[in-house]
Formats: sequence, structure tokens, C-alpha cells
Amino acid sequence: MKVSYNWLGQYVDLIDISPEELAKQITLTGIEVEGVDQADPIPKLLVGHVKDCQPIEGSDHLKLTQVDVGQADPVQIVCGAPNIKADLKVIVALPGAVLPGDFQIKTTALLGQESAGMICSLEELGFSESVVPKFAEDGIYILPDSAQVGDPAGPYIGLDDAVIDLDVTPNRADALSMRGVAYEVAATLDQPVHFDPVQVQEDENTAQLSVGVESTDDTPFYASRIVEDVKVGDSPLWLQKRLMAAGIRPIDSIVDITNYIMLEYGQPMHAFDYDAVGSNELYVRRAKEDEVLRTLDGKDRDLGPDNLVVTNGSQAIALAGVMGGENTHVTNDTKRIAIEAAIFDPVIVRKTAQKLNLRSESSSRFEKGINEATVIEALDKAAALMRDIGGGKIVSGVVKDRDLTPQDTHVSADLAYINRLSGVDFSQDQVGQILNRLGFSYQVEEGQFDVAIPPRRRDVSIAADLVEEITRIYGYNKVPSTLPKTETIPGQLTPGQRMKRYLKDFMENIGFSQAISYALTKPEKAPRFVFGDLADKQVVSIAHPMSNDRQSLRQSLLSGLLDVAQYNKARQVNSVKLFELGSVFGKDQEEYLEEGRFAGLLTGQVTEASWSQKANQVDFFTAKGIIEQLCQLIGFADPVSYQANKDRDNMHPGRTADIYIGQDLVGYLGQVHPLLAKEYDLKEVYVFELDLDKLVALDKKEAVYDLVPKYPGTSRDIALLVDESISHQTIVDLIRSNSSDLLKRIHLFDLYKGDNIQEGKQSLAYSLFYQDPAATLKDEKVDQEFDKVKQVLTEELKAEIR
Repeated sequence: MKVSYNWLGQYVDLIDISPEELAKQITLTGIEVEGVDQADPIPKLLVGHVKDCQPIEGSDHLKLTQVDVGQADPVQIVCGAPNIKADLKVIVALPGAVLPGDFQIKTTALLGQESAGMICSLEELGFSESVVPKFAEDGIYILPDSAQVGDPAGPYIGLDDAVIDLDVTPNRADALSMRGVAYEVAATLDQPVHFDPVQVQEDENTAQLSVGVESTDDTPFYASRIVEDVKVGDSPLWLQKRLMAAGIRPIDSIVDITNYIMLEYGQPMHAFDYDAVGSNELYVRRAKEDEVLRTLDGKDRDLGPDNLVVTNGSQAIALAGVMGGENTHVTNDTKRIAIEAAIFDPVIVRKTAQKLNLRSESSSRFEKGINEATVIEALDKAAALMRDIGGGKIVSGVVKDRDLTPQDTHVSADLAYINRLSGVDFSQDQVGQILNRLGFSYQVEEGQFDVAIPPRRRDVSIAADLVEEITRIYGYNKVPSTLPKTETIPGQLTPGQRMKRYLKDFMENIGFSQAISYALTKPEKAPRFVFGDLADKQVVSIAHPMSNDRQSLRQSLLSGLLDVAQYNKARQVNSVKLFELGSVFGKDQEEYLEEGRFAGLLTGQVTEASWSQKANQVDFFTAKGIIEQLCQLIGFADPVSYQANKDRDNMHPGRTADIYIGQDLVGYLGQVHPLLAKEYDLKEVYVFELDLDKLVALDKKEAVYDLVPKYPGTSRDIALLVDESISHQTIVDLIRSNSSDLLKRIHLFDLYKGDNIQEGKQSLAYSLFYQDPAATLKDEKVDQEFDKVKQVLTEELKAEIR
């Protein structure tokens, strides 16, 4: 909500407070101020009167003007605006003036003619194109005849004003109107608020109109007034200034009045061309199936029973609470106006605006709730302005479907509750004074307050709301800091929380950065990389996504990590190490599932090149080493093993392995398929993803600390020639299952394929380390175990010992 400081000053005394200080006070009482926009004064910007305007020979659009700016002689200015002509009051920037954008005005020559200044448009003075009045959108801004020649021009167009931009939360519908903001500021500054009474001068009843509603649930109240003999034209300058300050473009006097009332009262209105309605009836109903209405933006809207429309008894003429219809819009030829003031169901308006992608200033206010106490007053004010500005005659009487009796909301709270909840030791008089500042009437008896909340404050409905109001007006910055009084019990982290913290610390310690990606993604990305219990589950999609990129819940964390890696690559960050802890989702018929996952991504270089070392590129074994080190430090009771998997979707068929702990599949690691990596503009990308819930649930070894062995160990080396189809994991498992506890480590130190090796074969060399912590090992015992290993490898794997 953009609030004009000058307009607000008509309701509340702001003489002793600057716009910046007022913004700070408003923020302290609970409504955030996004900023204060106050234009710097522009010296030598004056009101001018065009005395003469002649075309310049040799130009198809430039004209030579003589402009009176209150000096002894008129100034000569060359102007190219299409709407420039003699006898206009205009805005003139004389040489020496500096316009927004550091544009300095100097005396220049155009087509041989001296130009001592510039006749300005609003855009040249810093106004946004979206708020420039319709009559001035292609040329200069024309001031009214009442403008005094030689006066500073800034105040005429609002350059002496400041605009306070409020970030209004959905519960504070009252702050979407100038009157609501005035009540708020008056309470903040402890000032009275002043509103001029609305006076309606009615004429004879000539035009006839009836109104009705199909459902009082959909339309709790509907009313109308008729104004005849209006002249549609440009709005007066004061009205244009207030609309432009609020970010609304002036159109014509009738539309501008309805927008002005919306800003002042928070009551959206619509003006129908009475003669274009086609009947003497306004009737509100649900739209029919496949009913079509062309709205004011020129688009045909396909409607249905979920939408609410205003009709002439049969044909839809407006989309209730959202936008009017093109078939009854006001034109320059309109003579009779039917003004609508209503209360529509907020849910219907919100869903209609969302479904049709047609959010408007009107719909945003109906969605949050209308002040019932001022609906008729706003209608009267609109009719009075149309009489004053457009010279119309107000037909006597307000036409309405029923009487509207606004009701206060009564909230009770005792002084002890107020003090306990706020943390402030208020006296009864202090609370009473604050309620008076808020404009809440009340009765108090023995510390029990019975407060009447006016309809403008729909957000205050329970005692806690009332305490919040009292506390914020008192000042949050004055509330003392106190500790809550409550019993405390010892707490500890759950196993899941401990695991997450351990994983986070581990990954950060080895140089990874934590990523937090969106849980919602594109439907085609959601099932990528899925494994485990979610592999056969449906993707969960939301009914009303905010965007096409955020429609479905992910079934893996890796798609999000790839998006982050792509983002970094686009910014020249080629080496990326990321991890994420998060949830994945699926659906099994009507049951929704959520599981925890731990995932990582590596691409680029492990270490950068320097004078002492070469750059090392990430590969499969970099990722596998991280998993092995992690599992070793966690200390799972069962051994960790890896099985090659050529069929995992989106993964390289020759560089992917499933990870098992005991017999449980807990995850996988490997290289992202090159074709998919290419989609992300990435080269070799290695990833892993683990089932976090299983990591937590699996049995762990208890940490046992042993003394450093007193007795030395010994090692034996063995080189094998085996088929390429035999994996390293198979060999390791076979060696361990045929060895005693004396075997402490198995280390693969050489792998060879190529010359002097039979095709289809591979040579692997292992070092086996043996140690007995209780005695010195004898070679005979080690040789006995080592011979057994060689025999088993030869018999079961057909290995050739080299």
C-alpha cells in the first residue's frame, strides 16, 4: 500500500513529524515500511503559459513556442510534443534545472532556433510510465487553468509529497485504505483522527433500478446508486495527484473516482454505464457452465459455477469483485452511471482471481475482507464526487438487496492476563488510554475489560489479539526482556538428529558445501534417480502450483544438486563439491510417503594444480573413498560392500555401484550418465545418494579403544590373473571369509590390463597385512593362512597366481 504523506496529513496532524520518522514509528508498531520515496526539489521548474506556438520550417513535428514563466519576457523553447499548442499551462524547466537521471537543462539550438529550456512530460520528471494520465501518455503534461504562472511546478504534480510504501500483511486489511492507515497512525502518534462528513445532495428519482443476489453467502450485501447527466472527462489535478502517488494511472473522472474511493475507504467499486446495462436490474449469481464474459482488458473469460458474476438479470456484465465487463464500461459518451458497492465472499473472489490469473487492486481487498461499517458511506462519497466533478445529478435513494447492520466484535481480557502475556506491568488506566488511541470502545469492571472491536479491525477477535494490539501501541521496544517461567527437563538429540549432525560435520570437514534445494521440481525431473522403497511409487504433484518449474515433489535429492551445479557452472565455478540432507516423497495409492536422504555431488578437480602438485580430477574412486571413510567412522556392525549396477536410470552403466551394508541396500554411487550431464552443461559428474532412515536404523559397533599393539605385524603380497568379469569386491570377500582375525588389512596396490596379458584377463596385486596383538607372529602360521587364501582363489575363481 503506497501512502501519500500529504493526503494522510488531512486526517492526522503530521506537522511535527517527517515522513522518514513517521515510517520508523509505523514499523515499530507492527506494519513494515519497505521504503519512503521523496523526490528532491527541482529548482527552476516553473509553471508556464504558452503564448504562441508555431511550426518550424524543415521539421514535421518540432514547434517554436513563446512561454510566459513570470519573467519580464517570455522564453523561447523548441518543443516536439504532439499535444503542444498555444494557451496551455505547462511545466517548464529553465536552463540550470537538473531533472531526474542527472539530466541538465541548457540553452541549445535546434534547426537554427534557440531553445532556452524544456517543456516537460511527467516521464521526464521521474514519473513511471504506468501512472502517467491517459491524456498525457504521448506528450507533455497540461496543468489546469488555475495554475499560477511563475509558481514552482513541483507542488502541482506532487513532487512536494512523500510516498510511504507499506508491506501490509494479509491480516491487516484495514491498512489497505487511507482511512485505515490514518487510524493506525493516529494510534501510533496518540493523535485524534479527522474525517469530513459525507454530504449527498439528491435529486428527483427518475432512473429506476433494482438489485438482487442469488445467495447471501456469496454476496452478503449489494447496493447501488444512480448518477445522471454526468460529463465524463479528465479528473481534477488533486485527484490525479493522489492516484499517481498510490501507483494508479488516472483514466477519466468516473474511473478515477471509483479508484479514489477504493484507496480512501478500502471499498472497491465499479461504475456501470446505466444505459448499456440493458435492463433496470443488477443481479448477482454464480456463473453458468461455459459462460463467457469479455472483461475490461479485452479478453474473453471462460467461467463456471465457481465464479461469481453481476448480471443485468440474464447476461453477465461484470466479474464480481475482480473486474468489470467490456459491454457496460464507461465511455466519454456515458450520461448515466450505476455505482456498485458490495461485499463479496473472499474465498470466491480469491479463487476466481487465481484461476483466471486476474489479480487486481479490487480483488486483493475483497480477498482480505471489507469494512462493513463504511460500505454505504463510500457509495455516498462516490456519488457526491461524481456530482461535484462531473456535474451529475444524484438520483434519490440507495438501492440495496437488504439492510446492512455492522456489528462490533466483543473481546474480553482481564488485566492480569494482559500483563502476563505481554510481560509489561500495565495499570488499568494505561490499558484504557491505549484502547482509546486505537478507537476501541470498552467497559471495565474490577480489571476485566470488555472491548468492542469495530468492523474495520477484523483481525482482532480473541484475547491474545487484543493483548498484541495493546503491546504494539505501547511499543515493542519498551517491553522488558524476561525469561519464560517454566519447568525444564533434560533433553537430548534423537538418533536421526545425531546422524544428520555427524554427516554435516563430516562433509564440511572434507571440503563440501551444504546445499538446500527446492523440494518441488518439474514433473519430468521428479522421478529421476529414484531408488529403494520409492522406486515403484507414484510422483506427488500439487493441485495449484505457483509455477511450471515447481509442480511435483522430488523422489531424489540429486536433481536439485544438479541444478545447483549447473548454476555454479554458468558462473565459471567448474569444481563443485555439494551435499544435501533432505526429504523425498512418493505416493502409494492413497498413502503418502516421506523418506530421509543424504546425497552428494562432485565435479571438476579434487585438488588444483600448484607448483608442487598436478591437478587431480574427480573420479569414481573419489566418491567411493568418501563413502568408505564415512561408513568406517560411523562404525556399522555389518560390513559395507559394493555391487556393480548397469541398469540404474540416469547413471553411467559401467561406473555405477549399489551400496550394501550387510544385506541391506542403503544407496548407490557412480557417474551421472554423460547425456544427462550434457543437459546441465556439465562434464564428468559423480554422485551418491544414501537412505538416511536406514543409516540411522542399522546397528552400529560400540567404540572400543585398544592399546597400540606391542608386537609387530607382517605382510604377504599376491598377484592374480583372473577374468575381467570378476570384481575386486568378490576377491576381497573371498579372502576375508577364508582368513582368521589375524588378517587386519587388504590393500589393492596394482591393476593391469594390456600387453603381455591375455585378452579378457586382468592382473590384480594385493598386500595382506597380518598381526597378533597378543604375541609375535610366526612365519609358519602366516604362511599357513596365506596358502589357504591362494588355494581358495585358485579353486573358486580359477585364478592364476603370478
